[in-house]
Amino acid sequence: MDTGKLGVWYFFDGLPAAQAAQAAQRIEALGYGTLWLPETVGRNVLVHAGWLLANTKTLNIATGIANIYHREPGVTLAAQNALAEQSGGRFLLGLGVSHKPLVEGVRGLDYGPPVATMRKYLEGMASSPYQAVPPAEPPPTVIAALGPKMLALAAEKCRGAHPYFSSPEHTAMARKILGPDAWLCVEQKVVLEADADKARALARPVAQIYLGLPNYRNNWLRMGLEERDFEGGGSDRFIDTTFAWGSIDAVKDRIQQHFDAGASHVCIQPVNPNGQFGDLHWAGLEALAPN
Repeated sequence: MDTGKLGVWYFFDGLPAAQAAQAAQRIEALGYGTLWLPETVGRNVLVHAGWLLANTKTLNIATGIANIYHREPGVTLAAQNALAEQSGGRFLLGLGVSHKPLVEGVRGLDYGPPVATMRKYLEGMASSPYQAVPPAEPPPTVIAALGPKMLALAAEKCRGAHPYFSSPEHTAMARKILGPDAWLCVEQKVVLEADADKARALARPVAQIYLGLPNYRNNWLRMGLEERDFEGGGSDRFIDTTFAWGSIDAVKDRIQQHFDAGASHVCIQPVNPNGQFGDLHWAGLEALAPN
């Protein structure tokens, strides 16, 4: 699989299936290599990945991420192999431990130690049988990894890592831990707005979704931010560290900083300047497109 240098990360749960397929086709036509889909309390991400793979020809579909608490390891392995085989190798499985408030508060499950739980899950996948027609090549797996221990596990057990909501400085740290050959597929939120006050105002409602989640807060503290940076939807310093905003050239420069720091792939999450969270910003995607 070739992920391509640039991808798109986006919530597709707000789009009806037919419109989601059309959006994926449009992203494919723009030359993006991979479309990343999250999983929270909406669609089953593996089911939706199958729909989008069936409606595209060259675009890779990746899960960013599939929640390991939503299905047992053998079921995930079967889905991964089936999707890879059916699509000719265009499916990338991204796994993650999600967050305690979602796993325990919403699902009513027990949230275990993240690294140990992920290790056990990956080992469970590796030991599970699969007796259908296999894909032509073993399908790749990446895991959501922010801290040093999870990044080390990604290097040991997976094709690479998928850090979310970080910075080029974090990318450099991740590359050192992963080594030279692992995939480092970094998510980057993008606001194409040159006015600083407007850009930060657009970013804060997006950031607010994540500011109460311990996994992210712990990583931002490791990155040098402080607790006070998480107040009020995020300080200017927080927004400037984690969002790429400004002109097209400024955003391209931030993306290049990730590549210079060791990213193998950057998936951009566009924030629409109209303030509508579920409305893809096509002008931005077109301006940043590889084609």
